[in-house]
Amino acid sequence: MGWMDWLGLGGGGSSGGGAVGPAEAKSLLDGGAVLVDVRGHGEWQAGHVRGARHVPLHELAARIDRLPRDRPLVVACRSGSRSAHAVRILGGAGLQARNLRGGLAAWSRAGLPLEGPAGRAGRVV
Repeated sequence: MGWMDWLGLGGGGSSGGGAVGPAEAKSLLDGGAVLVDVRGHGEWQAGHVRGARHVPLHELAARIDRLPRDRPLVVACRSGSRSAHAVRILGGAGLQARNLRGGLAAWSRAGLPLEGPAGRAGRVV
């Protein structure tokens, strides 16, 4: 396994995933995958993907048993760094997880929607 795989930016890895871009992530979500957002509470409140599960990275180990094992996971943070770490944790626990390359910043740049407070359009902070 190379450095890029370890970061969740390569194509492989023991989690069965590696990284996916925003368009592929959207396709996976449309097919039943679950987006796990590992950002902090303030970041989540500013904007998140509709239907995502919010599990801050520091709570992931304690809440891992609440994530589905029968569906693939797409993991996101702001830039892709924290989510790459989360993908390693999830993969080590036997879950199929892929990192959102470039994070929600890339998702937003691709024109994909974020939901914010009171149903308004969200933003990445």
